[in-house]
Amino acid sequence: MLLKEIQRLGRVDYALSSGGAMVVRHSEPFIIGKVRRWFRKISLTTIRLRTTIIPEAITLEHVDKTVAYDRSSAPKNCWVYGWHQGYDDGKMFLLAEFSYELEKSNAQTFNVLDSVGSGLVDTVRLDFTSNHGSPSHTCIYRFQVHGHEPTSVSVLATQS
Repeated sequence: MLLKEIQRLGRVDYALSSGGAMVVRHSEPFIIGKVRRWFRKISLTTIRLRTTIIPEAITLEHVDKTVAYDRSSAPKNCWVYGWHQGYDDGKMFLLAEFSYELEKSNAQTFNVLDSVGSGLVDTVRLDFTSNHGSPSHTCIYRFQVHGHEPTSVSVLATQS
């Protein structure tokens, strides 16, 4: 499964549940199949990644416009925060802030902010405060976190 993901986007997804990641906290969702629908416009999801990484990018995916008649439930304004449970007292920092745009591809990738540098992350939180017009819910079809596993040298540098 992991190889299939790498081939699809060219990047490893450290938030993939079949790869060992897990949702550890979320706003109250309503789930149909594998699609999470939030009945609030302000929501969050916290994911423990499969391992500690140095994050590089975030991918957010909604249903493709060729198969959906209404995509107003797509999230719009989003923030992604990251932290490491064992370092820096688990202090949360902003990884990315972006707007998901309906006119673009259904899978949109956003680079992590340059200010993050080589910060270690094992947990991420996706927050969204708006969608593209649905009055009843917001849907996320897929959320991915990309990066690379640190070498022992980069871990030592981060700890000093």
